[in-house]
Amino acid sequence: MASAELRAIRRRIKSVQSTMKITRAMELIAASRIVKAHQRVSAAQPYTRKMAEVVGNVGAASGGAPHPLLEHREVETAGVLVVSSDRGLAGAYNTNVIRMAEARLIELAGQGVDTRVYVVGKRAQSYLRYRGYRIERAFLGITDTPGYGDARAIANLLMNDYAEGTIDSVEAYSTEYVSALTQTAARWPILPIIPPEKEEGAGEEAASFGYSYEPSAATLLGLLLPRYVEAAMFGLLLDASASEHAARRRAMKAATENADDLTRLLSRQANQARQAEITTEISEIVGGAEALTQG
Repeated sequence: MASAELRAIRRRIKSVQSTMKITRAMELIAASRIVKAHQRVSAAQPYTRKMAEVVGNVGAASGGAPHPLLEHREVETAGVLVVSSDRGLAGAYNTNVIRMAEARLIELAGQGVDTRVYVVGKRAQSYLRYRGYRIERAFLGITDTPGYGDARAIANLLMNDYAEGTIDSVEAYSTEYVSALTQTAARWPILPIIPPEKEEGAGEEAASFGYSYEPSAATLLGLLLPRYVEAAMFGLLLDASASEHAARRRAMKAATENADDLTRLLSRQANQARQAEITTEISEIVGGAEALTQG
């Protein structure tokens, strides 16, 4: 009996050690990808900031020129974009953002507002489809290393649906990368565009230089707004990618530590089982020797 128990414990130890090797490798891979993802986030921020500044300046100079992407209308159909990952094993990364998005979908349904759901990543697609939501479009296989072309494709789809009146607003639910230890699920209003306001110093500087626009400021604004949405979408995808890698690294680190603790516990149990086996064998030998002596 003791031998069978010892063999079972040793088999389990080998299984846990094999799992620990996998989680350790995944932790190291995620850690290496965090660095690259963070560098991409940092590299994209100057462009996004400058684009917001230019749109703010041109928007002010245009005198409130009308544009389909700036049009505010009563929301009868809301577009909801949910950004998740294609793979799991990332802790609560997907759960947090999907729960926030689902709560919003339930809220909109309670207000009598129709919704059109767009998703990025297989996890959101699988969950929302299982919950009975109709998914208009899913973008898969881009969450690991999103490119600007991916952001443009998503932004163009949303802008076309908005311009055609299929949807009256767009809000995105994704994860904001704060640091390697902190990532928070967040809501991002996408459409209609709310032009960023110029900073106090920026307006005075622009006035002092007396900028003129060729073509007109209104024409430039119409050309810049789609690029502005694309840049915002790209920044959103980069934040989500960095958050995913950071969450996966933490989850795999915790799994590796738990596997190590379990290995130590099982090793103690194996030692105890081996001790019991040895004690039983000694008792049998002593008992046999005494029987022979008495015989």
